[in-house]
Amino acid sequence: MAAAVAMRSGSSDGGGGYDKGGMDTGKYVRYTPEQVEALERVYAECPKPSSARRQQLLRECPILSNIEPKQIKVWFQNRRCRDKQRKESSRLQAVNRKLTAMNKLLMEENERLQKQVSQLVHENAYMKQQLQNPSLANDVSCESNVTTPANLRDASNPSGLLSIAEETLTEFLSKATGTAIDWVQMPGMKPGPDSFGIVTVSHGCRGVAARACGLVNLEPTKIVEILKDRPSWFRDCRSLEVFTMLPAGNGGTIEIVCMQMYAPTTLVPARDFWTLRYTTTLEDGSLVVCERSLSGSGVGQSTATAQQFVRAEMLPSGYLVRQCEGGGSIVRIVDHLDLDAWSVPEVLRPLYESSRVVAQKMTTAALRYIRQIAQETSGEVVYALGRQPAVLRTFSQRLSRGFNDAISGFNDDGWSVMGGDGIEDVIITCNSKKIRNSSNPASAFGAPGGIICAKASMLLQSVPPAVLVRFLREHRSEWADYNFDAYSASALKTSPCSLPGLRPMRFSGSQIIMPLAHTVENEEILEVVRLEGQALTHDEGVLSRDIHLLQLCTGIDEKSMGSCFQLVFAPIDELFPDDAPLISSGFRVIPLDIKTDGVPSGRTLDLASSLEVGTTAQHASGDGSQDDCNLRSVLTIAFQFPYEIHLQDSVAAIARQYVRSIVSAVQRVSMAISPSRSGLSTGQKIISGFPEAATLVRWICQSYQYHLGVDLVSHADEAGESLLRMFWDHQDAVLCCSFKEKPVFTFGNQMGIDMLETTLIALQDLTLDKIFDEAGRKALHVEIPKLMEQGYAYLPAGVCLSGMGRHVSYEQAVAWKVLGEDSNVHCLAFCFVNWSFV
Repeated sequence: MAAAVAMRSGSSDGGGGYDKGGMDTGKYVRYTPEQVEALERVYAECPKPSSARRQQLLRECPILSNIEPKQIKVWFQNRRCRDKQRKESSRLQAVNRKLTAMNKLLMEENERLQKQVSQLVHENAYMKQQLQNPSLANDVSCESNVTTPANLRDASNPSGLLSIAEETLTEFLSKATGTAIDWVQMPGMKPGPDSFGIVTVSHGCRGVAARACGLVNLEPTKIVEILKDRPSWFRDCRSLEVFTMLPAGNGGTIEIVCMQMYAPTTLVPARDFWTLRYTTTLEDGSLVVCERSLSGSGVGQSTATAQQFVRAEMLPSGYLVRQCEGGGSIVRIVDHLDLDAWSVPEVLRPLYESSRVVAQKMTTAALRYIRQIAQETSGEVVYALGRQPAVLRTFSQRLSRGFNDAISGFNDDGWSVMGGDGIEDVIITCNSKKIRNSSNPASAFGAPGGIICAKASMLLQSVPPAVLVRFLREHRSEWADYNFDAYSASALKTSPCSLPGLRPMRFSGSQIIMPLAHTVENEEILEVVRLEGQALTHDEGVLSRDIHLLQLCTGIDEKSMGSCFQLVFAPIDELFPDDAPLISSGFRVIPLDIKTDGVPSGRTLDLASSLEVGTTAQHASGDGSQDDCNLRSVLTIAFQFPYEIHLQDSVAAIARQYVRSIVSAVQRVSMAISPSRSGLSTGQKIISGFPEAATLVRWICQSYQYHLGVDLVSHADEAGESLLRMFWDHQDAVLCCSFKEKPVFTFGNQMGIDMLETTLIALQDLTLDKIFDEAGRKALHVEIPKLMEQGYAYLPAGVCLSGMGRHVSYEQAVAWKVLGEDSNVHCLAFCFVNWSFV
C-alpha cells in the first residue's frame, strides 16, 4: 500500500489529525520520506508560510498533490511545536546541568566548612588545655617549625624548581578545595541558577585573596589555554613574558614568567611579578595551573623601566579545571597577592588592601571572560554590523590598552615627561615613537610627529561613580569641545592636521549611540558614537562634519558592582575597518571606599530629583544614599592629541588647557549629582549650581505679570530663595530659552525638567524647534509676530517631544518675553499647562 494513505489510526512525521483549534479532522496522513524532505526544505526557509505560499507549494511539488491544504497547515503547526519543544528541552537540560554542577560545588564548599569547623573546635580545645595547664606552655620542643620559604630557595637548578612547583601545587590545592584560607562569601554574589558562579574573598590572611568557582561550557584544555594568556582577559596586565620553560613529570611544564601590570591612576606606580608557573594533570584528570613568586629581581628589564615598577608578590594561586559529567567544565580560580600597599599614598591604599578589588578585577573577570568565549563559540551571541566576536573583543582590548598606556606612560614605550607651566595639576607626556612605528599609513602624518598626552587625577567626595560615568557618556556637550574631537579625528586622514581653531566647527548638540557588543553581565559595552557638527566658515557652507567615535563603557549598568568605572573612546573613520588605528582618551573612576553590603546604588541621572524638598526624596534614596554621601573615589583623566613636530609645544599648551577645562566641568557636574547636597534647601541647590537663577526667576515672574496682568506664582512680590522655591514647585512646566536665531533651552522648573525628561545641566542640549512637532512649529511661527509686538502669545493645544523622544501633550501654552533690569529682552519663557505623556 502507498504510504500516503488516509488512515484512522496513528500518524508519523508530523502529519497530525487535529487543526489549530484542537478539532478532530477525522483524517491522518502518513508522509513519505520524499514528502517530508520537501516540507522540511520549505520550513527551513519559512517556518510559518502563508496560505498563498502553501498553495504555491502544492502546485510546485507534485509529490504533495494528494495532501489536502489543511493537512499541510497542520504539518507546519506541529513542526513548529516540535521545534519549540526541542529548544525548551535543551534549555531545561542546560539549566539542569548548571544546577547539578552548582549543587556539587555547594556540597564541596559545605564539606570544606565542616572541616574548618572541626579544626576550629580542635584548636579551641587545645587552647583551653593550655590555659588550664600553664606548665605545658613552657614544655615545648626546641625544634624550629619554620621552614625555608619556597621563593627563597635555590631556583637556579631544575630540581630546585620542581620542588618549588610541587609545594606550590600543594598550597594552591589547599586554598582551592581546602581550608588553608578562611573564605567568606563576597557581598552581593549569591550563588544560584542565574549567577555565574560562587565568589568568596579572604578574611584575616596575609595579603588579599579571592576565589571563584563556576561551570563553563568549554573543554578543560581550551579553558587552561585562555586563562594562561592573561593579557587577553586581564585589562590591567601590560605584558606576560615566559623566560624559561622546562618539562616536568606527568606531561607538565614549569615556566619562569615576568608579568607587568598597568598603574590604575597617575598617582601610583605600576606593579610587576617574577613568578614560577606550573602546569600539570592530577590523578583524577583535572588540569592545574598554579603560580607563585620567586625571589630575585628577575631579568629582561632595563634600569629605566624597572624604576617605574614596584615588585609585588604572588602567593600560591592558580586554576583548577575538571571535566563535568554533564558537559562543560567546573573551574576554580584562586588569586592571592601581596601588592605592597605601604608604597602608595594612604588615601589610595584601599585599592591594594581589599580582597574584593582583586575579586572584581582578576578572579571574576577571568570567569566572566571564559563564559563569554563559551557563549560566542556556541553561537548564543550575535553582534551588530556582522562583526566577528573576536574582532570586537580586539577593539575593546585595544581601546583599554591604549588608555592604560597613556596613564602609565612607560619609558620603553617611548613616553617622556614634558616641562610644565609651573602648575603641576596636569601632566604632559609626549611619544614620538608611537606614530613612527605605526604599521597603518593612514595614521601617520605627512611630517614627523607623535602623540601628546595630557592627564590628571583628582579625588572625588560623595559622587556615585556609575552616575558620573553615565552622565559623561550621555551628555558629552557638557564637557567636550567638538573642535578637539575634530582635531583628533583629522589624524585618520592622509593630509596633515592643523591646530584647533583654524577650521572652526560647531557641535549641533546631537549624538547618536549605536551599540556594537556587550559582555554577558553588561559590565562592558562597546559602541559607535556619531557626533553631528557643521562648519562655521562661509567657504564651507553648511557641509556636514560628523565625527565617529569608538567607545568602551565599563560599569555603567545599574547592577554593576565593578571596582572600576570607565568611559574610553577614540576617533575612527566612518568606514570602520578592522585595522582602524585607535588613539584612546577618556575617564576612569575607581571607588576607594568599597561598600560591604554589595548593593549597587540605584540613582539615576535625573538631577531634578535631587532638588526635591521634604522627606520624600530622602526616603526614596534609602540607606544607600548615606553610603554614597561617604563614598570617596579617584578620577583619572587622560586625553591624547596627535601633533606634528613643529607644533609640539603649541599642542602641549592647548592640551593642558583643554584638560583643565574638562576637570572644571567634571567638578561642576560632580557637585550637581552629589547626594551629600541633600541637606541643602531647594533655593540653595539651584543657586549653587546656577548663581544667576534667583535673578532670572525674578525677571520671569515680573515679566509675566507685566505682559499678562496676572501673577505666575502666588506671592510674586517675594524675593530670593522663597520666590525661587515657589517657581521650582509651580504646577505647570515653565522653560526658558535664549533669544537668538536658533533658541536653546537654558533654564526651567521641576515640571519643565520632568516634561522634557532631561536635567538642568543637559537642558542646553535641546533646542526649541526640536521639541515641537510639525503642527506645533507652524503654530509657533504664526504667533511669533504677535509675541514680538505685544510681548506674549498663546499657543493652542498640541504635542511636543521630550529629550528621550517621547510624545508629550499639553492643553495650552503661553510664551512671553523676559525683560531684564534694562528693559531689554533677556530670553523667552514658555509655560505648558496640564501636560502629560501620550
